Amino acid sequence: MTGTAAPFAADDYRARMERAARSAAEAGLAGLLVAPGPDLVWLTGYAPTAATERLTLLVLVPGQDPVLVVPTLEAPDAAKAAGASALTLRDWTDGKDPYAATAALLDAGGRFGISDNAWAMHLLGLQKALPATSYASLTDALPMLRAVKDTAELELLAAAGAAADATFEEIRKVPFGGRRESEVAADLAGLLRRFGHSQVDFTIVASGPNGANPHHEVGDRVIERGDMVVLDFGGLKDGYGSDTSRTVHVGEPTDEERRVHDLVRAAQEAGFRAVRPGVPCQEVDRAARAVIADAGYGEYFIHRTGHGIGVTTHEPPYMIEGEEQPLVPGMCFSVEPGVYLPGRFGVRIEDIVTVTEDGGRRLNDTTREMVIVD
Repeated sequence: MTGTAAPFAADDYRARMERAARSAAEAGLAGLLVAPGPDLVWLTGYAPTAATERLTLLVLVPGQDPVLVVPTLEAPDAAKAAGASALTLRDWTDGKDPYAATAALLDAGGRFGISDNAWAMHLLGLQKALPATSYASLTDALPMLRAVKDTAELELLAAAGAAADATFEEIRKVPFGGRRESEVAADLAGLLRRFGHSQVDFTIVASGPNGANPHHEVGDRVIERGDMVVLDFGGLKDGYGSDTSRTVHVGEPTDEERRVHDLVRAAQEAGFRAVRPGVPCQEVDRAARAVIADAGYGEYFIHRTGHGIGVTTHEPPYMIEGEEQPLVPGMCFSVEPGVYLPGRFGVRIEDIVTVTEDGGRRLNDTTREMVIVD
């Protein structure tokens, strides 16, 4: 992750860190320990050039000022981060014990939330320094920490969605038939960058029978006339994510292909219509899944209906059976049902949706009708 160009000031990061510390206290935690990764970027605006074996850790303890423990050689870069003035930098030099320095900031018997991508060697070092402490993954302890977006974040997500939409409008004009999946995928990546993405996370081009694999790795298969082609692409623009899927057809589709595409479109619409404040996340999944199951294709919808999006392209909340977290205005997530017929073809249609005060708003607006390509 390269950080964010989002227009956030030190006060924005200060408010996020204060909210995170309060949330930790409400969850019964003594504090939060945040390693380099998306949580650190969101909380401080700081992303080390490369995560290394040298400990970098943001310590958030309720009632105390935030402290970023950082290697001395990386302190100048950390001091330039947009949120640096809202915290205290505590640097350590090679040859010193960073775990002892961090331990001095912590309750020796406390339970802490720690970011999921913290290195095991760093967690083990803290446990050795403070053997009475215990830890919970941040996703388990505070799954909704980044889930509710403010107005500025929503604008950035909308801009990323618009860039992905512009990418689709251009890709549908290029030749598909007779070209390799990898060539179309390269076109997608180039278009995302042209429309402002600094990072391309994925460009799925799954043609014909490959479309029955939701996470197909782009290969050298030559796309043929008569193929259904699943396109799923996204990345980061100004630090916030895009992710959209459309399924196109090379030449005229069969009646069955049209029928399955229409079914998935109806399921996607049902999932979107289920979005409103207070509704459990699982109800979005149930609404989309019921349409597909009632048509006899339930066994071919083999993944959850959606995932959150923000400073990463996949994060909580998840639209899946068993997730009872109520929807809250400002949450953003995908709604992406699909049908996958092994050895034949697949169809997926995906929009990013944000929860409003009285329903939902799509952040992707390209057509969901069958698109015919050459």
